[in-house]
Amino acid sequence: MTDPYQEIEEKFKLTRKLLEVILKYRFPVHILTKSALVLRDSDLLGEIDRRAILPEDLRNRLKRGVIINFSVSTLDEKLTKTLEPGAPKPKERFEAMRKCKKRGFLTGISYIPVLPFLSDSDEQLEKIIKTAKKYNADFVFVGALTLFGNKPADCKTLYYKFLDRYNPDLVPKYESLFGSSFQPSEEYQKKLEEKTKRLCEKYGIKNRIVY
Repeated sequence: MTDPYQEIEEKFKLTRKLLEVILKYRFPVHILTKSALVLRDSDLLGEIDRRAILPEDLRNRLKRGVIINFSVSTLDEKLTKTLEPGAPKPKERFEAMRKCKKRGFLTGISYIPVLPFLSDSDEQLEKIIKTAKKYNADFVFVGALTLFGNKPADCKTLYYKFLDRYNPDLVPKYESLFGSSFQPSEEYQKKLEEKTKRLCEKYGIKNRIVY
């Protein structure tokens, strides 16, 4: 699994070719990206949105063949540059999302993963949801960080190396929060969900697509 609109896509157009196949067979599509390059394929996505055949249980509830979702883990540009070198700035992702909305697509923000002790404060959660509303998002998804594996190239190993460089005092906090699991404690996740629901209600924005 990877971002379908990495820089190399501009040259090779593999994602565009996949969208042509999706259109041919009238599948719906959900795109998760950090890149404004998705706008290049508005023509194909518009056709998919109109022609896709949805599963019966969604046909009368969604009535859309395309969902475009922009991923953000923090609004802090310095932290973004450290964790996602080469990725578009958070503001650029919001601008791209707004352009998708103007072109008629169902679009929103995935504040996933929320980073414990780095981007999960009440103030930071409120700011991301308020910003999503400002840029006319249809929805905001919020989800906790997951960390897998102990091998050198596994995400858990790499993330803990980042923490050790960025703020080593956070390492024991993460070890306590995650324990032996790949995800934070149930209590943490429940509180995150409750805060998200409350803030989305406050700003009049959905925290899911279909109810």
